[in-house]
Amino acid sequence: MSRVYLSLGTNIDRYRHMTAALNALNETFGVVRLSAVYESEAVGFEGAHFLNAVAAIDTDWTCSALNLWLKALEDGYGRKRDVAKFSPRTLDVDILLFGDLTGDNDGVILPRSEITFNAFVLKPLAELAPNMMHPTLHQSMAALWEAFDQQSQVLWQVPFNWTPAPVGQ
Repeated sequence: MSRVYLSLGTNIDRYRHMTAALNALNETFGVVRLSAVYESEAVGFEGAHFLNAVAAIDTDWTCSALNLWLKALEDGYGRKRDVAKFSPRTLDVDILLFGDLTGDNDGVILPRSEITFNAFVLKPLAELAPNMMHPTLHQSMAALWEAFDQQSQVLWQVPFNWTPAPVGQ
């Protein structure tokens, strides 16, 4: 069983898509630990603000199988793959960390580089797992967040109420 950390982001029908992703994770993997949800400006393009969060799940799936499932989840909620990299998203779910895996894992590069580059990834990850060590930098997530230029990317916590449904309902 591996602990997996996922980044979740959406800037189209944001609350519905964030809730749908969390419900799907809960139904498929059971307990989902969730950071606070943050709003941030679009990065790399002009667009609506994003909702972002980090979720932790435990799974015995392979990294490749999980990645395929996540891409199908995104596609099921209207994710467009024939648009510019930096563009609006109905749903974007990326594997940040998968147990102690590093390097290229069937096309999934771990740890995901966005951990140290994007406040909307690092802050919720540091909140959810402050003492977890980055597998290649050998610093805690809390220390990485403390060293991050927190003025370079503005984000703010927003109210978000999600109650997991009992599994199987």
